[in-house]
Amino acid sequence: MTGKETMTSRERVVKALSFEEPDRVPIDLGGFQTGIHKRAYEDLLAYFGWQEELEILDPVQQLVKPSEAVLTRFHVDTRYIVAHAPQGFQGRIEQHERDGKLWRDLKDEFGVVWSMPEDQQLYMDISRHPLADATLDDIRDYPFPNGSDPTRFTGVREQAIEMRNNTPYALSTGIFGVVYEVCWYMRGLERWFIDMMENPTFCEALLDQTLKYWLDYTAGFMQAVGDLVDVVMIGDDLTGQKGPLFSPKFYRQVVKPRQKKLVQHLKSLTNAKVWYHTCGACTAYIPDLLDNGIDILNPIQISAKDMEPERLKREFGKQLVFWGGGIDTQHVLPFARPEEIRQHVKRNLEIFKPGGGYVFNNVHNIQYGVPAQNTVALFDAAYEYGFYKE
Repeated sequence: MTGKETMTSRERVVKALSFEEPDRVPIDLGGFQTGIHKRAYEDLLAYFGWQEELEILDPVQQLVKPSEAVLTRFHVDTRYIVAHAPQGFQGRIEQHERDGKLWRDLKDEFGVVWSMPEDQQLYMDISRHPLADATLDDIRDYPFPNGSDPTRFTGVREQAIEMRNNTPYALSTGIFGVVYEVCWYMRGLERWFIDMMENPTFCEALLDQTLKYWLDYTAGFMQAVGDLVDVVMIGDDLTGQKGPLFSPKFYRQVVKPRQKKLVQHLKSLTNAKVWYHTCGACTAYIPDLLDNGIDILNPIQISAKDMEPERLKREFGKQLVFWGGGIDTQHVLPFARPEEIRQHVKRNLEIFKPGGGYVFNNVHNIQYGVPAQNTVALFDAAYEYGFYKE
């Protein structure tokens, strides 16, 4: 038996983000870091017996934009407002043959090429790092994209106004502000890690370029929607399963000041809460993120080291909103039975939901191979056990 809803989705999310208890825990699905893979979505449609034309939200991760029918079925309280590529940028997936095999290739605005084999189509990996052999002078001469190009935001405000005035949902931007990760996309991960030790001046120069892009982008995007959205999403993966991916000293001396500048810039442009994504065991960085001005942490990878829900809620639950952490997506969601899924969700909700400050979703994306019945059990349990009062 579920409780009774007494709030709109927007009211529910806003209350939860203010560390107050709404009627039930808000539910999220459909973002770039909280989405569903196209094949998992196809399995879900087959389970429901529904026919839909798929809309790809993110070709790199092969994420689908869930339909209103699916979002409504799962009681999802969030909807997304995203900018688009600037006028003149092609951004098309092209098919090429290499070594006797067909590939789908996509070049992004920074010149990074993402590829996946035609016979797989699960996700894209980087196949070309445009700054792999670059020098400091090459960074100065590189044609970085123009974050302030106003054509990125054509029609975005009108869409946001329509959703704000005519739907009950909380509005969030898609993710942007990827200051750190874009650098290794362009340089190559191994080369970038060497640079951090041997050539930090190169790293700082490249970080300054990506920061400039995102500061310019943010100014234009927030001018369009900053007064209309409830959540602004940014992120960079800083940690892996067991802890930081690179030197915490380098993070705090070089990366963090630039992230903080972006967050404070955002806060000067909007009253929306700032949401930050990093996978992995990030507990040691939470004080840094709070110092930067972050309001919300995602995806809360509860299977990583020192990411136990009890600890996170106890140590940071009054300062930081947790957005995610609904289930162990590595060991439980793909392999457990639906009833086990339900009990896992129930336990995590009992830990995270007291006092508000919690939004439910799967930890990161629902991947291909997750049984449709498990996805259904996940969101049905989130709804059933998410009410604060019977």
